[in-house]
Amino acid sequence: MQCPKCQQGELQLIALRHDLNVQCCSHCHGMWIPPEVYAQWRHQQPLPNLDDLPKALDVDHSLTLLDSRAALCPDCGCFFSRAKVGSKRPFYVERCPKCEGLWCDRGEWDVLEQMGLHTIIDQLFTSEWQTKIRQRELAERERQATMEKLGEDLALRVFELAELLEKHPNGDFGVAYLMRRFDKT
Repeated sequence: MQCPKCQQGELQLIALRHDLNVQCCSHCHGMWIPPEVYAQWRHQQPLPNLDDLPKALDVDHSLTLLDSRAALCPDCGCFFSRAKVGSKRPFYVERCPKCEGLWCDRGEWDVLEQMGLHTIIDQLFTSEWQTKIRQRELAERERQATMEKLGEDLALRVFELAELLEKHPNGDFGVAYLMRRFDKT
């Protein structure tokens, strides 16, 4: 079977893990994970604690040139749908909307595993997950803008104060005080 991404290599069966056999492209090293293989493997894995995931979503990795290339499912010919992963240096995991097989470009499985997402890939395709990614990106842009406007030292102190006020039972009083202090009307 020909690689759906680079269309130069053939998909060859390899053991990704001792209990997970996938088809890997001989040229670009992308991986096709048939839906039944992934489902069987996933049911044997412990599920991650979802509360820990927000801290783990920013893993540094190298993007592949093929990440932005559209492709067709090697089993049923449908265009892959894409799910954005991460916010620091995002990449896309692809899945066939018809058969639900998965495509990971070179290195993406390792990053998913490092993030603790490899056992919940189906959740990456939900609107809730994609909303969470957009919120993280917005928060990071806001953080960067604050650092640019205030300078790093003052911005870090503001972030620290905000965190302290969030955790304090009367933190809203502190926020109200600051707002009154800066109210120029």
